[in-house]
Amino acid sequence: MVVAHNLGFPRIGANRELKKAQESFWAGTISEAELIEVGRELRAKHWALQKNAGIAFAPVGDFAFYDHVLNVTALVGAVPPRHANASGSTADLKTYFSMARGDAGVPAQDMTKWFDTNYHYIVPEFADTTKFAIADESLFAQVSEALAAGLRPKPVLVGPFTYLYLGKEKSAGFARLSLLPALLEVYAAILDRLTLLGVEWVQLDEPALALDLTADKLELFASAYARLAKHGPKKLLATYFGDVSDHAALLKSLPVDGIHIDVVRAPAQLDSFLVDLPSTKVLSVGVVDGRNIWRNDIRASVALLQKASSSLGERLWVAPSCSLLHTPVDLANETKLDAEFRSWLAFSTQKLAEVSAIATALTSGEAAVASQLAESDAAVASRKSSVRVNNPEVRARIAQLPANSDARQSPYPVRAKAQAARLQLPRFPTTTIGSFPQTAEIRKARADFKKGTIPEALYVEKMKAEISLVVERQEAYGIDVFVHGEAERNDMVEYFGEQLAGFAFTENGWVQSYGSRCVKPPVIFGDVSRPKPMTVDWTTYAQSLTKKPMKGMLTGPVTVLQWSFVRVDIPRSETCLQLAVALRDEVADLEKAGIAVIQIDEPAIREGLPLRRKDYDAYLEWATRCFRVNASPVRDDTQIHTHMCYSEFNDILPAIAAMDADVITIETSRSDMELLTGFGTFAYPNDIGPGVYDIHSPRLPNLAEMLQLLEKAVAVIPAERLWVNPDCGLKTRKWPETENALTTMVAAARELRVKYPAA
Repeated sequence: MVVAHNLGFPRIGANRELKKAQESFWAGTISEAELIEVGRELRAKHWALQKNAGIAFAPVGDFAFYDHVLNVTALVGAVPPRHANASGSTADLKTYFSMARGDAGVPAQDMTKWFDTNYHYIVPEFADTTKFAIADESLFAQVSEALAAGLRPKPVLVGPFTYLYLGKEKSAGFARLSLLPALLEVYAAILDRLTLLGVEWVQLDEPALALDLTADKLELFASAYARLAKHGPKKLLATYFGDVSDHAALLKSLPVDGIHIDVVRAPAQLDSFLVDLPSTKVLSVGVVDGRNIWRNDIRASVALLQKASSSLGERLWVAPSCSLLHTPVDLANETKLDAEFRSWLAFSTQKLAEVSAIATALTSGEAAVASQLAESDAAVASRKSSVRVNNPEVRARIAQLPANSDARQSPYPVRAKAQAARLQLPRFPTTTIGSFPQTAEIRKARADFKKGTIPEALYVEKMKAEISLVVERQEAYGIDVFVHGEAERNDMVEYFGEQLAGFAFTENGWVQSYGSRCVKPPVIFGDVSRPKPMTVDWTTYAQSLTKKPMKGMLTGPVTVLQWSFVRVDIPRSETCLQLAVALRDEVADLEKAGIAVIQIDEPAIREGLPLRRKDYDAYLEWATRCFRVNASPVRDDTQIHTHMCYSEFNDILPAIAAMDADVITIETSRSDMELLTGFGTFAYPNDIGPGVYDIHSPRLPNLAEMLQLLEKAVAVIPAERLWVNPDCGLKTRKWPETENALTTMVAAARELRVKYPAA
């Protein structure tokens, strides 16, 4: 019998119950006990859902009150000293959330993208003084919960190698992987505890295997599993997000009981694992896409796995490609999608049914799942032939793009002089990244307009009032380059997708980005075009209220692509170019309307990078070209900004320079300006604005702290090319903290102007 199992389920709840509970707890309106109870209820609900779908095991440990990597940090006691509480305990939620969000006087740990996804994890910190010990009982308590419910728990842990590999050093001359032997002692103890609880299988996630690893790193990896061989339950070593076939021989030789591979991302690797797989090992094949929302072609999946089924029998397990963390919870909550489009989709709950159907078909024959096969076949045929998907006009325009469509009129030094003459900005100009606080009143007005309970004229009036307030406050703070605040925008990708052809939207297709931050990605199902201007009216209204430059604010093509659920019938590069051409028209219209500064945000360009370096160049070539196509229809004296955040950029700095934005703003405060060092070493040629405070933390830095960060920036970036700005948009902050932070930021810039006057 082929086994159906799951690597992990979304933790947020179908109605974002976890988000609401987290934010209520942080606001002090519910107790810690009430928050913990919400978590318990969600786990029980999700386990029952999986059992009812025919999933053999209940994943335990996929739930987190903030992040599953942070869970491991708490479990193994790797809490940075600045977050440890007075008692020395590391297991309480106050300490846990302090690591994630910061606390009064205590900065948060870094946050960055989980491989090439839009999920963010809290980066573990390691020093030569780091000690490990079991410091949190949550995993064991949750295993007991599952057992008490009559389930077969399969604990899910980030593997020891990946956990260390994804961390960062906090001591000079120290290598974090040197801590592996000490960490393995604790992992061995954890595994032994799980055995005592009666656990049959444990899943150890090692997605780092999809990265480029040197021979010495692979030796360390192998030694880790040799050390754990005699400890704990049966071990399923899970890889995902890429091709690990070059490690097939190593993985098959390890003392583990099963291997999981992702054949959605890398279907060709299946044969490498079927050859000479030891007769004692299970092979788990991830054949249902855990990162996208398209319905599985069940007939094709069964055909792909027939050889494996014949060869392995009950040693074949079927699963999603990775944790379902990256897909919405349940399509049943989508009541407004038309029947044809809805038939093309599968959310996490539906993906469980697909996994079960594939396993059943392989075990009992296709007749056993005849109705599921018929529905799958019909959906595949419908999507392939739908006239909604293909637009000949879009294809023709792309084919006719001029060869120089991705080039500005002049090189940066010439443009910089023209922009300086037009904008007349001071040294160390200040700006913000785009959004200002979105109050309950703003959200209510948007929701009322969307529901049709207020007329458009009243909605526009409310949004204009908010824009006026934002402009007035920026005048008071002394900001140099303004934004209109984006009150009319629900989400930086969804807002544009709603106005572009080729997109569709869900009501409840939420996925977790980080912590309590949930996003509802658009669905790109067809060719993309722009029916009409999207931002021009709001931006020109804002510009009419001030003599200061007003930035036009756009989300760039690569980020729209990365943060959407994207069609899979054409290459991603083609869809990205369609987006670039559509957004290019918006840039041109903003300039025609008199907007002198236009920001094209690309926070996701790094996360789109392939996991293997051999694939970098091809991706970066089309990604940077798409940005330039978007940005290039303007005159020399129009200034193009871009913004990037929460990524490591050093390995792609030449590509960032090739984007040729006049100004780039980046997140740097969490890393204490460490991220900026690479830009200085590389001698990044254009203007740059390193973030001087972390908008994701409730902690507000003082003037001395901001000046300290800016002094570090001046040490690596010429003063004449340095901007001063926050790390990111201010949408999630409150007005009092925003006012405090921005007035401090402007004061810091003014002090720098005195200390470093123009020559």
